[in-house]
Amino acid sequence: MRIKFLLTITLILGVTNFLFSQELEGALNLHSFADNREYGKSNRYPQTIFGVRLSPEIGLSMDSTHRIRVGFNALHEFGSPKFTNKIDPVVYYQFTKQKWNLYMGAFPRYKLLSDYPRAILTDTLNYYRPNVEGMLVKYENEHLRQTVWIDWTSRQTAIARENFLFGLSGSYKNGIFFASHYAMMLHNAGPAINIVGDHIEDNGALAIKAGVDLTGKTGLDSLTINAGGLMSFERLRSVSGWNTPKGLLLEFHVAYHRFGVINSYYNGEGHHIRFGDRFYSAKIYNRTDFTWRPILFKNVEGILDLSFHFVEGVVDSQQAFGLRYNISGSKKFK
Repeated sequence: MRIKFLLTITLILGVTNFLFSQELEGALNLHSFADNREYGKSNRYPQTIFGVRLSPEIGLSMDSTHRIRVGFNALHEFGSPKFTNKIDPVVYYQFTKQKWNLYMGAFPRYKLLSDYPRAILTDTLNYYRPNVEGMLVKYENEHLRQTVWIDWTSRQTAIARENFLFGLSGSYKNGIFFASHYAMMLHNAGPAINIVGDHIEDNGALAIKAGVDLTGKTGLDSLTINAGGLMSFERLRSVSGWNTPKGLLLEFHVAYHRFGVINSYYNGEGHHIRFGDRFYSAKIYNRTDFTWRPILFKNVEGILDLSFHFVEGVVDSQQAFGLRYNISGSKKFK
């Protein structure tokens, strides 16, 4: 009995010491958005996306390296009779040490994969799939950044398909010159109960860019120019070989104070990229964005974006306003 008592006391003291050496962390993220897409002229699915996302998180920081977070991400689309049609869990582990970052679980994609070209990962994912469910590893130093990730989008059941995305991206910068790459592949397999005539689909894309970043070299806040190429990959296994359309990408970005202009031009073959922007199914496409940040504070950012899509002899337009409010804090156990 005495040994059992001593073991119990030792266990209690160990757990207590562990808990009191931790740091309690919390975060509250709010994303409110209005995105009016006047895409009727080009028949690219016109719609208005109008709603708000709430994503609170709470967790423990065991030291400067290990962190655990739990929470949820709830979407309410204005006009819906329900408060939310879907609540996504947020549960993940984060490892941070020197130049390495590891995320594993269900974690926000914002700022981790939001730099992907729209041709490969459409910005609509920010509204309807805000989390990555899988794993992401990032390495970053003064000149180099590399990211590898996998996002499991559907678990196979008797009737549900198995599909997941995996990809890698990175950049290298030296002085004003930089080069970057972005790649993604969708693996779309069938359900456990075989469907006659159904085949596994592979669908992905790769973009490579090189350019100059003249930020700090002019009177502007930022100025970047780059050129590169876009290639997509698509096949139905046992039915067709790889289809690999290609094209040229040219981009220009300038910002001054709270205003910005972004121009993206594509010329080449049309693409069918399942998670990409539908405008890149055209052979020639130009998008011009005029942005303004009327709200810009420590934890709040509001962006107005007026976009014009020049495609197939017509001009579609888009008006979007997004507001992000992010607040976080921590408290040590005493």
